[in-house]
Amino acid sequence: MKQILQALITDTIKQLQQQGKLPIEIESECHIERARDKQHGDFACNIAMVLAKQAKKNPRQIAEMIIAALPSSDQIKSVSLAGPGFINFFMAEGAYHAVIKDVLSQKETFGDVDIGKGEKIHIEYISANPTGPLHVGHGRSAAYGASLADLLAKVGYQVYREYYVNDAGRQMSILMVSVWLRYLQLLGEDITFPVNAYQGEYVQQIATQLQQQYTDKFYAASAKVQADLPADETQGGDKEKFIDALILRAKQLLNDDHCQLILDFVLNKILTEMREDLAEFGIEYQQWFSEKSLLQAHAVSKVIDQLNTADLTYEKDGALWFNATAFGDEKDRVLIRANQQLTYFASDIAYHADKFARGYNHIIDVFGADHHGYVTRIQAAMTALGHDHKQFEIRIVQFATLYEGKQRIQMSTRSGSFVTLRQLRDEVGRDAARFFYVMRKSEQHMDFDLELAKSQSNENPVYYIQYAHARICSVMRQLADKKFTWDQDQG
Repeated sequence: MKQILQALITDTIKQLQQQGKLPIEIESECHIERARDKQHGDFACNIAMVLAKQAKKNPRQIAEMIIAALPSSDQIKSVSLAGPGFINFFMAEGAYHAVIKDVLSQKETFGDVDIGKGEKIHIEYISANPTGPLHVGHGRSAAYGASLADLLAKVGYQVYREYYVNDAGRQMSILMVSVWLRYLQLLGEDITFPVNAYQGEYVQQIATQLQQQYTDKFYAASAKVQADLPADETQGGDKEKFIDALILRAKQLLNDDHCQLILDFVLNKILTEMREDLAEFGIEYQQWFSEKSLLQAHAVSKVIDQLNTADLTYEKDGALWFNATAFGDEKDRVLIRANQQLTYFASDIAYHADKFARGYNHIIDVFGADHHGYVTRIQAAMTALGHDHKQFEIRIVQFATLYEGKQRIQMSTRSGSFVTLRQLRDEVGRDAARFFYVMRKSEQHMDFDLELAKSQSNENPVYYIQYAHARICSVMRQLADKKFTWDQDQG
C-alpha cells in the first residue's frame, strides 16, 4: 500500500509541476508512514511540509493542491488535510485484499520495483582461497552476499555475481608441494611433512587421485627432495624458510610444467567441489575470475606502470611502494617485494581496475573481518587510478564462531581442522543454515550453535518460520479441497 500511495503522490507532484503550480526544480522523496492514530486515517504523508521551503509556499496550501489533483482510486476511501500540512489517507475496506490478487497473478515477480533502473552492479563475495573445501567460516559471507545480490536484483539492478579465485602466488605453491609430498608418501618414500603445509584429509585424498592417474610421473627420490634444506620447526629452525626452500626444490626436480600440472589437477578438484557446494547452498556465479588470468594479460604490470607514470610509487629497501597515504590510507603499501615477487595487493588493484573497465556503475566487495584493513588501501588505489570512490563499496562481514553446545570448534584450512559447508548443509539443511547466518546484522559477531540449529524445538528460531510455512500450506490445501467440492456441487 505504501508503494501505491508513493506512486500516486509522486505522479501528482509531477503533474502540478507541468501545470506550473509547483516549481520544476523542486525534488524530494515521498515517504509514507502508518498513522499513529486510526482516527487520522491509515497512512500519513508529510511531503507538503518537506516541499514548502523549496516551493516558497505554505505547506497547507501545497497539501490542498496535491489532494485536489490526486486521481481517484478504488483503494482509497478518502483523503484529508491535518495539522500543519499532513495528508492523511483512509483506505477502502477491500484495499488490503486487492494485493492478494496481485500476489497470485505476479507470483515470483511480486514486489519487484525499479529503483535500480537497470544499472549494472558488480558484487564479489566469499572469494576464499582455493586451498581446501569451503567451511562454516565461509558460510556467513556466502549467505550475506547472496542475499544482498538477490535483493538488489529484486529492486531493479542488473547484478553480476563473481568469485575471485586466488590461483596464483605462494599459497598455491604450498598447496602444490603439500599434495606432491603426500603423493611421494603413497609411493613409499620416507618424507617429512612440513608443519605449515596443508594438513587436511582432503590433501591425502587428492594425492591418492593424483597417484592413481599419474603413477610415478611426479616421482623424485626422497634423498633429493629434502637434502640440504634448512631446518624446519621440528628441528628448531624456521618453518617458513623450510617450506620456501622445499617449493624451490620441487620446481628444480619436477620442472615448471610438471609443477603446474600438479597445481592444475589440485585446483580442478577443489574448485569443482566448491562450485558443487555453493550450488547446493543456493549460490551461483556468472563468473569465477582467475587471478592468474590477470598476470597472463599483464594487467598487474599495467596498473603499476600507471601508478609509476603518475609519480605515485617509490623504491625503498629494494621494494616498490604505492604512496597510499596521499589518498587517505594509514600507511604506504608494497606492490613489489625486495625479492621481486608481486604482493596480493598489487593483483587486487589490477582486479578492481578491471571491474571498472568492464563498465559497472557500482562495485561491491563483501570481505571478512580479517580484511578490514583492506578497505582504505583498495579505495586509495582506485582513487589514485581516477575512479570515483562513491561507485566503490566494501561491506565487512564479521566471523561466525561455530559451537556444538558449549564446545567451540576451531577452524583452520591450513591445519585441516574445520567443519565443511557441505557437512553443515547436510546436518542443518540449506535454508536453516542460511537463515541462521543472516538473522543478525553482518557487522555483528555471531555464534553459530550447531546443536540449536539442528534442534526440532521452539528454541530454534527456524522453528517459527517452518511452522508458519506449514500453516500456510495447510490453508492452501483446505482451499483447494473446498474449491474441488464447490466445483463438484456446481457440476
